[in-house]
Amino acid sequence: MDDRKVKRKLAAIVSTDVKGYSRLMSDDDVETVKSLKACRRIMAQKIEGHRGRVVDSPGDNLLSEFSSVADAVQCAVDIQSALQERNHSLPMGRKMEFRIGINLGDVIEDGDQIYGDGLNIAARIEGLAHGGGICISGSAFEQVKKLLPLGYEFIGEKSLKNISDKVPVYRVLTDSKDSGKLIYACKHDNPKFRRNKRLVIGLVLFILIGGGMIFRMGSSVSTHPVPLKIREKFMQMHLPDKPSIAVLPFINMGEGPEQEYFSDGLTEDLITDLSKVSGLFVIARNSVFAYKDKSVKIDKIGRELGVKYVLEGSVRKVGNRVRITAQLIDVKSEGHIWAERYDRDLEDIFSVQDEVRNKIVTALSVELTLEDEKRMRGKSTADLKAYDYYLRGLELYGTKTKEGLEKSKVMFQKAIDIDPGYARAYAALGHSVLMEWIFGFTPDQASLDEALELAQKAVAADSDESAGYGLLGQVYLWTKQHDKGIAQIRKAISLGPSNAEWIAALGEQLTWAGSSLDGIQYLEQAMRLDPKYPAWYLWNLGHAHYLAGQYDQAVDAFLRALVKDPNFWPSHAFLALSYDALEQTGKAAIEIQEALGAIKTQSIFSWEERLPYKDPEKAAQIVGRLNEMGAH
Repeated sequence: MDDRKVKRKLAAIVSTDVKGYSRLMSDDDVETVKSLKACRRIMAQKIEGHRGRVVDSPGDNLLSEFSSVADAVQCAVDIQSALQERNHSLPMGRKMEFRIGINLGDVIEDGDQIYGDGLNIAARIEGLAHGGGICISGSAFEQVKKLLPLGYEFIGEKSLKNISDKVPVYRVLTDSKDSGKLIYACKHDNPKFRRNKRLVIGLVLFILIGGGMIFRMGSSVSTHPVPLKIREKFMQMHLPDKPSIAVLPFINMGEGPEQEYFSDGLTEDLITDLSKVSGLFVIARNSVFAYKDKSVKIDKIGRELGVKYVLEGSVRKVGNRVRITAQLIDVKSEGHIWAERYDRDLEDIFSVQDEVRNKIVTALSVELTLEDEKRMRGKSTADLKAYDYYLRGLELYGTKTKEGLEKSKVMFQKAIDIDPGYARAYAALGHSVLMEWIFGFTPDQASLDEALELAQKAVAADSDESAGYGLLGQVYLWTKQHDKGIAQIRKAISLGPSNAEWIAALGEQLTWAGSSLDGIQYLEQAMRLDPKYPAWYLWNLGHAHYLAGQYDQAVDAFLRALVKDPNFWPSHAFLALSYDALEQTGKAAIEIQEALGAIKTQSIFSWEERLPYKDPEKAAQIVGRLNEMGAH
């Protein structure tokens, strides 16, 4: 969409949905659909009668717009009255109560459709309403507070999901006895209370400041400097020489947080698919998920991640239907380049993913190579149930806890049982097994054999899927087959050129293999693709600098790693080694004790055989030096 042709307008947006819709569908889906249709007919009549327009009706939601806020609010009141009357004739378990949210805001008009925060705020406010109730935003309240014979209850300034500023919200009171009233749910929100509070605070401050002056005049003040906390540093972001994009976590518009795994999984899959395109620069999952559930302006995200474009969207999954919205935004102008909404059967989710990816590639004028097209054609599974288990497993794997990893294996195995050719599921199961071994939850060496077998099955199932090669590379590293490991990681990168995890893994592999200077280059490249990089990137960077004899840089990297993860004892151990090399023995001794204090289940020396150095003498040298420094 060309910014110069964008048509904006101010509109009163009314968002309506059914309270407990999933329960009603579960109890009797046929009767629920009949009841929903009957209620929609009532609502459509009321909307038309109040000079409004129905914009959309996905699932149990009904979205409408009005040119007048007064018309919108009066229409909502009449709708709730009519629906309440209809509910009188229904049994308790079949009554259908609607929640209504109203907002006055700026929207983008594109044909019959409208887009923008004006809609999102109305939808979020709707969720604050009771069944049969109405909530309105502060902007809507200011327009109607003296126009209609209603009362209002201010329920506070609410932080709404993915809305940058807090929004004042009012509950509409329709009882005639409340007409003209303005009630405050919390006395602290009452302006009179706030004025009195300011007077009291002012008096207290006057007393404290006066007392403080007397104290300073009669006594000396300590001049000991306050220790500065080491802060994480971010490299300066320069835009890449090819289109750069960050895919923000898709917003879960479903009825509960139990659907988060689905919206998160769609986001991660889209990032993975876009990373296959060699002509795109795609920010890693780790960095974009740092913005999940946070209200951050698009231009700030662009600056922090160093990208020109941002994709944002939402997912609403109800029964066997899914609604996905997506919009591609230019960071500099904050204008929409492309926007689309998909209302499909859940079985069509894979084709929707392909359409979104292809629309992005087309909108950014990316020229695809033959290899790009080949990679993009591949799809790991076509079975919806297997895909659902896979997404559930990813959520559990992300916890990195013993219980979470164990449960993730169950989910991944269920996906494989349904689709024995599901390459990503094999690789994900292998990563869970490998992670259990790395964390010491299953110390048996047989875990490495199992992870290797699963990696080989992933590659056999789909030779164009990078996940299997990435897992092979990790297993070969820990079994000290460095040349094989490096080759497999390079293969994974060839299939996912913008995959930060594989690039960081190559830097790690090269470092263990004795090529630390090359390792540094790849680790820094991965950190650019993942600007909010995890602690393990920094640990590997520090490790590479240490092995290269660049001890000052190693200290800097390990200190930054400890800001992200203060309890990761190898950072303390190698920070001690770096200080020791710089002949800062006091600091080295402190870090040795920090390392010993952080270790919960293992000795530093139990790692001598595990450390995957290609040079077998290196591990003995490092552990020997730690022993001499007091790590015993």
